Formats: sequence, structure tokens, C-alpha cells
Amino acid sequence: MKKLTSILLSMGLSVGIASSMSAQEMKHNSAKFQPIEQPITLKIAIALGGLSLIGAQLWWFLGSKPKSQKAEISDGVQEVTITVDGGYVPSLVTVKRGQPVRLQFNRRDPSSCLEKVLFPDFHVAQDLTLNQTTPVEFTPDSLGVFQFSCGMGMFHGAIAVEE
Repeated sequence: MKKLTSILLSMGLSVGIASSMSAQEMKHNSAKFQPIEQPITLKIAIALGGLSLIGAQLWWFLGSKPKSQKAEISDGVQEVTITVDGGYVPSLVTVKRGQPVRLQFNRRDPSSCLEKVLFPDFHVAQDLTLNQTTPVEFTPDSLGVFQFSCGMGMFHGAIAVEE
């Protein structure tokens, strides 16, 4: 116990000496730094540029992509094409209960996260080939909203099953 206390005490003393030295050096060197005056137009331009980048990000992530699409029926199968490119577009697909569904996943994003799509409620896991369309088929038997995601759970979509 005495040894541990002496080690901690010596470490504390070392840190204290080092920090007081650096504080003294900072006081001594602070005279070397001079504030740089910048024109008000530059400050305004930088602020407007930052605000426009924030606006562009909000538009891209919250408003630029179609949110939902209703499946179209052809030959008795409800079908929708979902583009996989930095997420799923559309991210919400509306289908009818009791009819077969075929989701055509067109994967354009090469990231490894989007190599697989998982539908846990329908017990479906499907690998998605890059630059190809991969069908995923199932028949929803119950009403509700069912989530799907990429293999890592970072990107999400949903299937809304209606009457």
C-alpha cells in the first residue's frame, strides 16, 4: 500500500511540474501571437457558406429521396424496384396482405454494408450483387409495418402491409 501511494504521489508531482512548465511557456510565448483582423465580408461569406452546407445536408438526408411507393401488381405479384445507393429508395413500400411480393433490389453502392438485405419478420436474408437487380420474394400474411435493413443494421427500410 505504501509503495502504491508513493508511486501515485510521484506521478502527481511529475504531472504538476510538467503542467506548470507548459503554463509558464505559454505565458512567455503568448506575446508572439498577434490576432489577425479579417474583413467583415470574409466573415459573412464563411458564415453563409457554412449555413448553405448545413442546408444542403438537411435536404440530401431528409428531403431529396422519395419516401414511399405503392407496389404495382403484375401477373398476380406485387412488384417494386428499390435502388440501393447509400440507403434504400424508396425506403417505404406499401403492399397488400396475402399477395406475393417481389422486391427488385438494384444495388449500385459498392460498400460492404449494403451487400445483404435482411427481412427478419419474413425470415429472409438475401445477398445483393453489385450493379445487378436481385429479386426478393415473400408473401405477407399479417398487417403492420415490417422493417428491413442492411447486413450491418445501418440502413433501414420498411414494408407497410395493408388490407
